Amino acid sequence: MTAREPGESPLVARALAGDRRAVARLLTVFDDDGADARRAAAELAAHAGRALVIGITGVPGSGKSTLVNALLGEWLRRGRRIAVVAIDPSSPITGGAVLGDRIRMGEHGTHPDVFIRSFSARGELGGLSRATRAAVDCLDAAGYDRVIVETVGTGQSETSIAALADTRVVVCPPGLGDDVQAIKAGVLEIADLLVVSKGDLPLAQETRREMREMLTLRRPVPEGGWKTPVLVVSASEGSGVGELVDAIEAHGELRGRGRRREGGDERAPELQPIAVPADANDAPAWRARLAALVARDGLCATLGISLVDGGPGRSEVQMRVEPRHLNFNGGCHGGAIFTLADTAFGLASNSHGPVASGIDAHITFQVAVKPGDRLVARATEVRRSRRIGVYRVEVACTRGGGDEQLVSCFTGTVYIK
Repeated sequence: MTAREPGESPLVARALAGDRRAVARLLTVFDDDGADARRAAAELAAHAGRALVIGITGVPGSGKSTLVNALLGEWLRRGRRIAVVAIDPSSPITGGAVLGDRIRMGEHGTHPDVFIRSFSARGELGGLSRATRAAVDCLDAAGYDRVIVETVGTGQSETSIAALADTRVVVCPPGLGDDVQAIKAGVLEIADLLVVSKGDLPLAQETRREMREMLTLRRPVPEGGWKTPVLVVSASEGSGVGELVDAIEAHGELRGRGRRREGGDERAPELQPIAVPADANDAPAWRARLAALVARDGLCATLGISLVDGGPGRSEVQMRVEPRHLNFNGGCHGGAIFTLADTAFGLASNSHGPVASGIDAHITFQVAVKPGDRLVARATEVRRSRRIGVYRVEVACTRGGGDEQLVSCFTGTVYIK
């Protein structure tokens, strides 16, 4: 039992002693942002940092809740105490949520070593709710060994779990999408482990192969670093669950715990802000800013993407099509073209300084691209408000000394943080 500190609230003291009712009451206080919520959160945070926090994220319908239920069973067999924070999408009309994730976890919901709590996202972007961190600290401080955070169904940009979880598990259903979908920057890039769910379905092994190919476009892993595995799991049949738990434990041993207490993602030190030119007409300064952004982008380095020009709300990047960009039919891979367009989109939307996260993107393809062609993507800001920006990108190619030919059109929307 944890001794009560001077000035510590009785409810917090009871939670620290493992009182489930006190934990439940505190989680409600955090969810409602009730009186003394911040004080209680600060008191609990002082006792947190021991639990391994596992983030489970992925697209809607990927089987996250069913997988979490299987993980609960495996960790219980290993003698662990596990808590689950499940985030459900909220209604745009009422702000409420069905809170149905726990239905799929009912098998272990009454076990004394399991605590499951659902939260409504309440319209928050990023896949979490505003109370998630305080809830994780509360469950950590209450003595749970493993805290699982299941996000709402996400797209490519809901990556708030990256700064909260010690180990990030991205769940991908079989037949996730074509190669363009698989290569998209965003949620797949934050994965410490990639899991192909519903492994008993026919396309599971093919999706595993696509995910492995996607990983080759990441930054090279330094010696002794963590190499993201791709695992196939069937939660309904129980296959692969033990191997997944082994991999989570191995990652936790290698990378440690308490990521959220260190100010976020371990990559943050290399992502320090780059100064925004004071003069909108200072073309060299704007090009230098965008060039610096390109220089620290792993996919740009891998695919040979370079900056041509840019300024406030606009960018132009290029890429020469080489053998590494080709698909199995000998043409330029659609994912490579998407990445070029997405790079121009990202540079234009982040040119102003504030971080802009993509929330929607559409791309069309007009013509095939061959080896030796030079591709150029030009992004233009259509409109930008305090919170939302809309951009259009055109990708063109030139071959030999001929004229440019339109290859692809891309439109994207960002949320400005």
